[in-house]
Amino acid sequence: MSKTTDNIEATITAFFENYPIVRLGKGQALLRPDDEVTKVHYLLEGRVVEYDISPTGNTVIINTFKPGAFFPMSSVLNHQKCEYFFEADSPVAARVAPASHVVKFLEDNPLVALDLLRRVYRGTDGILRRMAHLMGGTARSRLVYELINAAHRYGEDHPDGAVFIPLSESDLAKRSGLSRETVSRTIRELKSSGIVRVDRTGVEIPNISALKHIIGNDL
Repeated sequence: MSKTTDNIEATITAFFENYPIVRLGKGQALLRPDDEVTKVHYLLEGRVVEYDISPTGNTVIINTFKPGAFFPMSSVLNHQKCEYFFEADSPVAARVAPASHVVKFLEDNPLVALDLLRRVYRGTDGILRRMAHLMGGTARSRLVYELINAAHRYGEDHPDGAVFIPLSESDLAKRSGLSRETVSRTIRELKSSGIVRVDRTGVEIPNISALKHIIGNDL
């Protein structure tokens, strides 16, 4: 991590420390569609998912926020109501600041605003990559992409080089847009090939390079 990045993170932390902490249990909602957005959440602990409900009633996860993220900045900066659901995906602790204060903070700190823009572009690249798999990939490549993305974003590294992802098959179905049955079948195939190990707590990836090799072959 560069000195500039350290300074930006310290500046963001110092700003949000002026505001109260809220705690939520897994499954509790932070925002819903059409809510007026008057506050910004700065995540300290846990994960928050941003999702929509498809016309068929399926939950489709759009984004996952981890500690250090603050949201929903699109609604705040564009003066719009919330468009998606924001829900705690685990026990969560977050500082909550008035939206107007956060906008003024960004105006006064251009390096922080530029860092936020970088995050947006990284997220956009991820969305475009996901679209490529939705449009031209196989069910297997779609699921493997979600596994790789989750591993990089909030996977837990093990001493032997493996990466653990605390996601269930139901979670993966919501992230990939696949049915639970398709996810279960594909996970069984990956498991039988030794590419993943699965238990009730989540998915372990012994070798992330093996997953990336699948992406190259399937897309």
